Amino acid sequence: MGETWILGASGRCGRAITHHLAGAGLLPVLVGRDGMGLRNLAATVSDDTRVVTVETIEDIASEITRNAPKVVINTIGPFDKSALPIAQACPPGTHYVDVSNEISSILPILELGAAAKLTDRTLVTGAGFGILAVESVVMALCSNRPGAQRIRAATIPVMAPTSFRIGAAMAGSIISSLFLGGLQYREAQLIHMPVFGDMEILNLPDGAQVETFAVPSGDLIGAQRASGAAFVIAASSLVPNSAMWRRLLPVAARLCWFRTFHNLVGRLLADVTLTPQSAGATHSWTHARVEWPSGEIRQGWLRTGEAMAFTAAVAADIVLRLAHDDAPPGAYTPGALFGPDLALRAGGEFLLDGEGS
Repeated sequence: MGETWILGASGRCGRAITHHLAGAGLLPVLVGRDGMGLRNLAATVSDDTRVVTVETIEDIASEITRNAPKVVINTIGPFDKSALPIAQACPPGTHYVDVSNEISSILPILELGAAAKLTDRTLVTGAGFGILAVESVVMALCSNRPGAQRIRAATIPVMAPTSFRIGAAMAGSIISSLFLGGLQYREAQLIHMPVFGDMEILNLPDGAQVETFAVPSGDLIGAQRASGAAFVIAASSLVPNSAMWRRLLPVAARLCWFRTFHNLVGRLLADVTLTPQSAGATHSWTHARVEWPSGEIRQGWLRTGEAMAFTAAVAADIVLRLAHDDAPPGAYTPGALFGPDLALRAGGEFLLDGEGS
């Protein structure tokens, strides 16, 4: 079995995936810019853990092409800058996974499907809470039913710690997503809508109430591809708590055409402390409401634990399968490749139409 490389291993998600894989008996290679952080992490895994210190995405791509690892998992945001060059650098036989939830990176990766099949590579984008959570509950609701017409899906993640600094990587991902503006599927076409629009208050199965807003995330792609519905909106509760930030961010994202302004907004946003509406809760939730042309409406939930822990468990599960070539070549979202059972393997539970299943 060839090597598994974790890109951005010293970050929060990378560290969690590292420990998952080590616990499963797979010794990963730790890759990133923070040499000290990588060495400290390696010391907690094994004396034999290899570290590769690189400065740029281009350097990472060159190292991947030269070393040809078996699996590469990319946790480096913003993914619209990292995903495509890294995936394209993977030589024949090297599989690729990322934890992106950015439409601007997910669609280009999925477009590599034909090339991946010709080179015996499996590419999986969106391996974590968000895309998998949405597509799995949509798949469960749509199972053994005719094509759906309308879907509204929403994620309500619990994060630990309950308040956290956004940081540079997440700030870059937020700006990249908002730069696209609000998006929805209408008549099976992506069209623009107001960012943070379509506000809806959801009553969670645990009795809490949470506001959700439409956001331009990869969840939208997952819901549409899982159902084929012509009308799809994806929403989230993980939006800035301040109405001022909700008004300013879409404008600031458009101004990020200018490099100086882009860097300024990125620095300011990175220092923001975000407290999710669900702070203090013990479960993350994903909700989907599906409507059919007949007028039938079904609703369902996926209940998971802390969102980042779920992401790490999902990503590690996928990496282990790819390390054993347990997937066909091509480009996929995680649910499209492994089905809704993947969410259950990561600790999720479905509640469909108010009943556990």
